[in-house]
Amino acid sequence: MNIVRIRFIDGPNIFTYRPILLARLELGAYTGKESIDIPGFRERLLHHFPGLWQHHCSKGRPGGFIERLEDGTYFGHICEHVAIEIGHLAGIPANYGKTVYAGRAGLYDVAIECASFPAQRRALEAALDVVTALAEGREPGDLDALVREVARLYEGDRLGPSTQAIVDACRRRNIPVRRLQGSFLELGYGVHRKRIEATITDRTSCVAADIASDKALTKRLLDEAGIAVPPGGVAADEDEAVRLWRSLGVPAVVKPLDARQGQGVSLRLESEAEVRAAYREAKRYAGDVIVEAYVPGENVRVLVVDGRAVAASVREPAYVEGDGVHTVRELVDLVNRDPRRGEGHEKPLTKIAIDEIARQVLARQGMSPESVPQAGERVALRESANLSTGGEARDVTDVLHASYLRVAERAAEAVGLDVCGVDLVVPSLASAADAGGWAVIEVNACPGIRMHEHPSSGSPRRAAEAIVASLFPAGSDGRIPIVSITGTNGKTTTARLVAHGFTLAGKTVGLTTTGGVYIGGECVCKGDTTGPMSARLVLSNPRVEVAVLETARGGIVRGGLAYDVADVGVITNLSLDHVGQDGLESIDDIAFVKALVGECVRDDGAVVLNADDPRVLALAPRFRAPLVLVSQVPENPHVARHVRAGGMAVVVSDGVLYEWQEGAPQPILPVRDIPICLGGLARFHVENAALAAAAMRAAGLARSTVAQALATFSPEQNTGRLEMYVLPNGARVVLDYGHNPAGFLQVGQWLQALPCRRRVGVVGVPGDRANHVVEEAGRALAPWFDEFIVKEDDDLRGRAPGEIARLLASSIASACPDKPVAIVLDEREAFTRAAKSLGPEDIACVFYEQLAPLRAALEALGARPWHRAAAERADERMAMRLP
Repeated sequence: MNIVRIRFIDGPNIFTYRPILLARLELGAYTGKESIDIPGFRERLLHHFPGLWQHHCSKGRPGGFIERLEDGTYFGHICEHVAIEIGHLAGIPANYGKTVYAGRAGLYDVAIECASFPAQRRALEAALDVVTALAEGREPGDLDALVREVARLYEGDRLGPSTQAIVDACRRRNIPVRRLQGSFLELGYGVHRKRIEATITDRTSCVAADIASDKALTKRLLDEAGIAVPPGGVAADEDEAVRLWRSLGVPAVVKPLDARQGQGVSLRLESEAEVRAAYREAKRYAGDVIVEAYVPGENVRVLVVDGRAVAASVREPAYVEGDGVHTVRELVDLVNRDPRRGEGHEKPLTKIAIDEIARQVLARQGMSPESVPQAGERVALRESANLSTGGEARDVTDVLHASYLRVAERAAEAVGLDVCGVDLVVPSLASAADAGGWAVIEVNACPGIRMHEHPSSGSPRRAAEAIVASLFPAGSDGRIPIVSITGTNGKTTTARLVAHGFTLAGKTVGLTTTGGVYIGGECVCKGDTTGPMSARLVLSNPRVEVAVLETARGGIVRGGLAYDVADVGVITNLSLDHVGQDGLESIDDIAFVKALVGECVRDDGAVVLNADDPRVLALAPRFRAPLVLVSQVPENPHVARHVRAGGMAVVVSDGVLYEWQEGAPQPILPVRDIPICLGGLARFHVENAALAAAAMRAAGLARSTVAQALATFSPEQNTGRLEMYVLPNGARVVLDYGHNPAGFLQVGQWLQALPCRRRVGVVGVPGDRANHVVEEAGRALAPWFDEFIVKEDDDLRGRAPGEIARLLASSIASACPDKPVAIVLDEREAFTRAAKSLGPEDIACVFYEQLAPLRAALEALGARPWHRAAAERADERMAMRLP
């Protein structure tokens, strides 16, 4: 067994609304085999993984998976559950899993709820090895070591406490959060987008952060601002450090000029030897070293956010308490077993290390790591009170005198930081700053907030909420309106119409379509951009005020959705297309995929459904949000019932588009005034216009704006959809993106309404369609053209050259044996052949793959866009009437 491919999907997907690991497994020799086919396998599996007894599986109760084992289940499913169980043993909170057939024997897709992709990928890889070993009767190796490896990967991949607290605060306020990498987060969408790394926000001044990292400059600026700081200076070498210490005449502190987290800090130095040793230790972390007076008192950290002190903690240096039995080293090991302690910032407390500074601190107490302290004796391992070196914190926000909070606010202001940790030493928490004896010893950019969120004692403070509130004022959830549009046909036109409406309303729109990504009308990325990556491009752009997302099947299947919820979801129609791809075997499978767009709409949003399509309407029970129905049939009974029940609908009646809600229908505008509807002849564009109108109204646009949007959206703005050109001899050429049976039928019906002598179809179908879909496409095309030229796409999508063209041509010929059918594989050559054959009253329709080369070919032939030519003829007629 092996993993063919594996990826992480972090948004809602066809399996679950939560992030998943999605892997494709090749079972190899275990294809077709089940758990009951290998004697003793079940017993060996449960011996090593007794936790599998608790797995529910599809039975919905503990023991459900065991029943599946006993009845016989395939090995892809077994690997899924073993991977989940290995994750459980490693402490990963993930329970959901699903294994599905992936299109051929022995090939399966495994989806597992994913809290850590690196860890769970390793768990799945290991699961395949373990299951194979047990199936072969071999021992599976050191499972304890495997679980420890997965646990290490999980701990290393988890967000630190400060970053996790910010994520949690955002989720409590329904602000979108996306992890970019490490501690980098993206919060909110579009114009509200903010980025943050730990507690450095995108409002944090780089200059201020640089100042804070230079302790000497920080002290100078604080001193100039009238804030007390310890006297001292910067030492270039050991001798200068000793001279500075002597000049102070008091115990000294030696620390790196620009290090963080207590690294290389030595306190209360009282001898030349201590100063020299401390200088050498500090030099390991920075090029320059500070020597300053030691200030006795309580070590207080005040968190200042957006100019306001929001939390204060007293920090206690790392220590152990003797028991008369264990050495200092052993006591440290015992303390480090506290589950709250971890490496670095991964947990609320940090493990204590016995390093050179710890040895110096022990030496000043007459001890070493091998000393055995008396019972109850407190032994310091540090004098600096950093959590990063194993210290603990006690919340004193309500105890610390308010004057010190004001000092901290002034210090943050002097340095210029929006989020700032100010370290003070005060003689007493209750005494006022006016009494003196205090000093600000450091100002920190990117302060850790775990001491405030998870103090060792005292009340937890919601420091993360204060940081989030500074980025998103009260009432803001960081969201922008999102309209997501899916279906088989009409997605692009509907999306363009909706985007046009919001543009008229004065909004900067981010739009994804099969023709590219547009920001404020500018194409920033060309191509078929209807997947989650394109949607993220829009949602991450700081200019975007509204997102209109064409959301296609392929992107949903392979990458899920780029957002958690939309304001409006639209399902245009459902018909035969893409069957045979991505494990989709029927229109019902396609409906299941596209329904995700409607499922992921906020409860107070709207799902717009085409009520003339029974398959679309059948999805309605799956959606929580209110429905808006759209119909071109005034007497549609589903619409009538929906409106009587208080719902909203958009209906075409007597050639007018109406909004129907709460009483009499309100007219939007006549269909004849919607340019892309071509006087109502293009009924599929009437459908698109009605769907777009419903989406715009559901998203909050005024009815008058909707009418203006539909009336001012010209066919030329709808690139690649029914583009009509006129050749110099009067013949017409239509370019359209139709590529499935329903699309061919709609265009064919429209062409029948256009007077002409002869219709030539230049037709093709993408190579990844199933054979029966290609054959259905041929039958859909056959009635509408007098002559056919069958071509192929450049991208054959796995087919042999000529294979798809022969299949399509054969289907057309079978349906209409008396019509000429030629095969010209190259799309441009096929177009050229058709164009040369056209007489003045003929029409050729090209269902293209690549639009730009055909446009260039038309220009070379002297063709003009039909609307421009019609306008010129109208101008000529008007000129002839003038005196």
